[in-house]
Amino acid sequence: MVAPALTFGLDVGVYGRLATRDDIFALATLADTSGFDAVWVADHVIFPKTFTSRYPYNASGSFPIDMTQEPLLEPMATMGVLVGATQRVKIGAAVLVMPYRNPVLLGRMLATLDVLSGGRMILGAGVGWLEEEFVALDARPFVARGQVTDEAITIVQRLCQGGEVSFQGEHYHLDPLISHPGSVQRPHPPILIGGTSPAALRRVVRLGNGWLSTGLRPERLAAPLQQLRALWTAQGRGPTELQLYHKLFINLDEARYGADGARETGTGTPAQVREDLRRLVDLGYQSVIVRYRGDDTAAQRQQIQRWLSEVMPHV
Repeated sequence: MVAPALTFGLDVGVYGRLATRDDIFALATLADTSGFDAVWVADHVIFPKTFTSRYPYNASGSFPIDMTQEPLLEPMATMGVLVGATQRVKIGAAVLVMPYRNPVLLGRMLATLDVLSGGRMILGAGVGWLEEEFVALDARPFVARGQVTDEAITIVQRLCQGGEVSFQGEHYHLDPLISHPGSVQRPHPPILIGGTSPAALRRVVRLGNGWLSTGLRPERLAAPLQQLRALWTAQGRGPTELQLYHKLFINLDEARYGADGARETGTGTPAQVREDLRRLVDLGYQSVIVRYRGDDTAAQRQQIQRWLSEVMPHV
């Protein structure tokens, strides 16, 4: 039996065929009235009709959904609706691409949502991968996205702390501003850093409260976790302060296999998935975000109900 410290979040799906008002409200209500701890959204704003950027979360490098035919809802607007549609669950982004939005606007939006939700927001922050979307949004240069992300996170943190804020960086320059009110959560909502590169792990230590991993099987998480913990300790941060979240794409009807022939984590029989979760707990993870990536509402509801009855009670 897995230790009972593991919590679960539900990704409500802001892109794909089930990114509809009815489906998102239904999942948010289900999460808020069941055992889920949080609801989550991912971040895309607009999809180019064609693109050559490589998707980093599967072996093929291809985005798993044909977005020329599917709906896409902007995540910050969606989170604002989720604040009003829920009472209990936390509301998080897994992850927001920090260069996509002006950091002053983003910081004020996050602080506002934290106030209106009573302190329930979580910010997942990442650098992004879809260069053509950067161009469409007139974002800071794709090649500088790491440094832009660092500066944006710092600005958002300061705005959520409240009071007078100024900043002088390579990409953003702010003369003194007044940010009031700050966020309910002090000094700011939890910030989880996405990405698996050495730069991303260093970003966790410098700017984050934890790491949000996606797509990797447990055996491939051990090495970056070892590196992350070494960096965390060297920075003088206590080991119990490090928050670890992992995002899974689930399927309890059939196992899915990667290009190397290995079963994808979160797919297969409930017993196999429970073993996946045991391995994540053994690695020190405290929370798992689940999403059923499909195009059928009935199948989605069945998968989540099975997760609630056949997986969660046993962890």
